[in-house]
Amino acid sequence: MFTSAKPSSHRYGWVGAAALGAAILTLTAGCSLLPQIPQPAIESASESVAPEQKAPEATLNDPRLKDIAMQLVSSAENSTLDWKDQYGYIEDIEDGRGFTAGIIGFTTGTGDLLEVVRAYTQAVPGNPLAPFIPALEKVNGTDSHDGLGPDFEQAWTDAADDPKFRAAQDAERDREYFDPAVSLAVADGLRPLGQFAYYDAAVVHGTEGGDVSLEGIRKTAMKKAKTPAQGGDEKAYLNAFLDARVAAMKTEEAHDDTSRIDTAQRVFLKAGNYDLTTPLEWRTYGDRYRID
Repeated sequence: MFTSAKPSSHRYGWVGAAALGAAILTLTAGCSLLPQIPQPAIESASESVAPEQKAPEATLNDPRLKDIAMQLVSSAENSTLDWKDQYGYIEDIEDGRGFTAGIIGFTTGTGDLLEVVRAYTQAVPGNPLAPFIPALEKVNGTDSHDGLGPDFEQAWTDAADDPKFRAAQDAERDREYFDPAVSLAVADGLRPLGQFAYYDAAVVHGTEGGDVSLEGIRKTAMKKAKTPAQGGDEKAYLNAFLDARVAAMKTEEAHDDTSRIDTAQRVFLKAGNYDLTTPLEWRTYGDRYRID
């Protein structure tokens, strides 16, 4: 679970992401629950891909690797590997984004929590969260609890028992963060470790929206090193990306603990574990974790 004693990971400048222009990435919809909402626009890597460049054989779309990615994120977001137990999580961690909730920390202040509730309501009209949609629309972009409060928190927790609510969270996670990040990383010629680095950045910063976003971090890294798709060295590029990611995190006090990079992703990179081969051992906020 998130605690106010530990840094939390949420999107920078991510308000109203669903209203952004059409995506340049073509993605397969992960769940029929969601309405057709334009993907966040991310600069394509395809123009710089060398003709002979082959896509990585392994991707995080593999169910086993995707589960590993979810556990890695959960260790930083919720201080546990049991990410499937986080659907009902909700609290205000006082980071200026209102309520934080669910498997990757959807927030009332950044719009993604609203999209989860809208999708759930489309699948299950009249669910206990549906009456809160007008209030969620009003507080979007703020840290306000107006129209929400304990009744909303209880409704969110109760909804976690419904498989359709869990599916709505999964689908929003994939649509907004996982699918765009992994697709971009594959286009850049990155193996699972690099794909995870992109996804983790998307969870924290959003996929686009300025220098402190996945798009912005990637652009900064590309000024220092070429991607594998451009003929560059994967280790050199990922080091440049992680350097840029650390700098981005330190621009906000709530994210100034960079252990999810320093004692996790860099550990895998130094070991040359580009495919996230288990066992994996790392530390986040000083806590030790292992996936066998």
